[in-house]
Amino acid sequence: MRKPLVLEGIDLGPCTSKWTADYLSQVGGKKEVKIHVAAVAQMDFISKNFVYRTLPFDQLVQRAAEEKHKEFFISEDEKYYLRSLGEDPRKDVADIRKQFPLLEGDIKFPEFFKEEQFFSSVFRISSPGLQLWTHYDVMDNFLIQVTGKKRVVLFSPRDAQYLYLKGTKSEVLNIDNPDLAKYPLFSKARRYECSLEAGDVLFIPALWFHNVISEEFGVGVNIFWKHLPSECYDKTDTYGNKDPKAASRAAQILDRALKTLAELPEEYRDFYARRMVIHIQDKAYSKNSE
Repeated sequence: MRKPLVLEGIDLGPCTSKWTADYLSQVGGKKEVKIHVAAVAQMDFISKNFVYRTLPFDQLVQRAAEEKHKEFFISEDEKYYLRSLGEDPRKDVADIRKQFPLLEGDIKFPEFFKEEQFFSSVFRISSPGLQLWTHYDVMDNFLIQVTGKKRVVLFSPRDAQYLYLKGTKSEVLNIDNPDLAKYPLFSKARRYECSLEAGDVLFIPALWFHNVISEEFGVGVNIFWKHLPSECYDKTDTYGNKDPKAASRAAQILDRALKTLAELPEEYRDFYARRMVIHIQDKAYSKNSE
């Protein structure tokens, strides 16, 4: 199994020193960006405890760099999160070189994959203290910490059964002090933790769960690329988080199988469901015990 890795000392270009709040405001300009605004630090994508708003890029940067706001949408200490999008998010992937061309010359992407494998490059700007929900992506990615500090907690794909998933996201928001009465299995999930400083790059393999806290105002860039052949991925996916086509088809087949099992009385349904689980474990689980 491939594992996360923090890379230090990579030449990322002058962005690590140049990308101050003032510089980004000036060079990024007044391009309108769609942002998440939350009254609390722990953002929850399942219950949607945030609102979507639009701000000129320069205003977003200035507000995200502040602890208290004179102008605000919800409260004076609200948190901001930008995950940059393509021109038409339904059709276009994010690429900071296209959406923010004046910043392109400041950053060098790590060259650990072939150019044709490139999928997207995503600007991430966060208020201090903001915590993103635990989730997985279906493509490999580098999280480049350009400025500021982040704490990242990761969980192995093998621990998916302990994370109380809804789609690609975990229901467990407070991973440091979880409600074990509600989520008892979460204590079995092994956590891997790292701190990213300006200039650090975290390799997050596809399917690894990650939870990110911005310990101070900071700017990051995610580089996503296709680890699998292109035809494996859903062509309508502009975010890099739709399951591979074969996995989606298998899930649909499983749903149909479960509906068929429901035609049986409980005792029989239980027996044949257990046999199916054993069959899946025998045929599909990796024999690699790592």
